[in-house]
Amino acid sequence: MNVASNLSAIKIVHTLIWAFFNVVLFYMAYAVIVNKIDNFVWIGIALILIEGVVLLMFKRMCPLTIMARRYSDSEKDNFDIYLPNWLAKYNKLIYTIFFILIVCGIMYRKLIQHP
Repeated sequence: MNVASNLSAIKIVHTLIWAFFNVVLFYMAYAVIVNKIDNFVWIGIALILIEGVVLLMFKRMCPLTIMARRYSDSEKDNFDIYLPNWLAKYNKLIYTIFFILIVCGIMYRKLIQHP
């Protein structure tokens, strides 16, 4: 495989993983809204926390970004993923806030609404 195809493969995998975590987060948000906090919500929290630990281990950088860096010297935030540049730039901030809101919703549903 050449450099371009290696980078494209990483971008595809990275985008698919990003999409998977979107499904996880939006399911969790849906579960909070309809008050259906089930085992999938707890699995989702575990997956998000594992992702957070991985990002912390790699100095707040996705391991796929590190791999992609070998094939590109682009300064763009989306050089390693098929997302608009603005979303790639603020992705961690947006989804961290969204996750915190979901956890707050879960705590409300579990502790306050149904003590």
